[in-house]
Amino acid sequence: MNFGVVLQANPPAARVIELARRAETYGFTHAWTFDSHLLWEEPFVIYSRILDCTHKLIVGPMVTNPATRDWTVTASLFATLNEMYGNRTICGIGRGDSAVRAINGKPVKLADLRASIEVIRELANGRSAEYKGATLRFPWNPDSRLEIWVAGYGPNALALAGEVGDGFILQLADPDIAAWSIATVRQAAAAAGRDPDAVTMCIAAPAYITDGSESGHRHAFEQCRWFGGMVGNHVADIVNRYGGEGTAVPTALSDYIAGRRGYDYNQHGRAGNTHADFVPDEIVDRFCLIGPPSSHVARLKQLADLGVGHFALYLQHDAQDATLATFGEQVIPAVNAPLAARG
Repeated sequence: MNFGVVLQANPPAARVIELARRAETYGFTHAWTFDSHLLWEEPFVIYSRILDCTHKLIVGPMVTNPATRDWTVTASLFATLNEMYGNRTICGIGRGDSAVRAINGKPVKLADLRASIEVIRELANGRSAEYKGATLRFPWNPDSRLEIWVAGYGPNALALAGEVGDGFILQLADPDIAAWSIATVRQAAAAAGRDPDAVTMCIAAPAYITDGSESGHRHAFEQCRWFGGMVGNHVADIVNRYGGEGTAVPTALSDYIAGRRGYDYNQHGRAGNTHADFVPDEIVDRFCLIGPPSSHVARLKQLADLGVGHFALYLQHDAQDATLATFGEQVIPAVNAPLAARG
């Protein structure tokens, strides 16, 4: 399993860059950031510095969207970074949430998401793309290469991920929901004539290391409760459309949303979010990784057995440095057992 760290582009940018640099030294392969230009700093500017001070780290948004940038601009950003640093970028993309809703926009339709993926993929992989009645390409970097991972929760978004995604991003670590989501993506890939094993399954969720004490556990829950609120906000429209017993969406996603009372994007993705008080402890425990290192290893191995090949660690809490260090020194080595030098 590969490991990534998900950062917010809060100032100072130097802190974001340093966390990404440290993550690479601990064995993380990817550094992701939020992409919400009103709430945080512009990530593509920061990616350039991260790439400059690391060696193999792959960077990209978790997630961007087709609404806030022209699709050709998005492709050009990736292709430029690839020319500068040697194909070390990745694109997580979805319909759009905080970036568009914070400016009173709406998530794009899935048909538009599909079309944007086609344009971004072709241009950022050195090929020609049809866009607004013209055939376009980047003559200055025909060697650019970019994977596109699709984020989503609802059945139609999962089908889209299976049909066109190089990877699939599920932003929660509940094994039951992960099993259902991955199966849906794989079925869609097979139905589209693709190899389901070629689609990388990514789980993204907060992880918080505790010392085993009750007080430590309670503190960790409060530091990560925001995530249940964020997920609830992401899936509210889906729950309204599909949710309920006997429908296509697991009740683990639909049931707890009933207590949701609005959402403040000024607190989006932040520990202590006052709009997450409806999230019960059970959801925090299921959606996040909380506990001593051994419990993190056990959950990650369970997810690996479901086909997860990438875990992206949300680092939005008060133990960033300690979490990176513990993952690097105890969790990642236990999940990925080293090869023996002699048989």
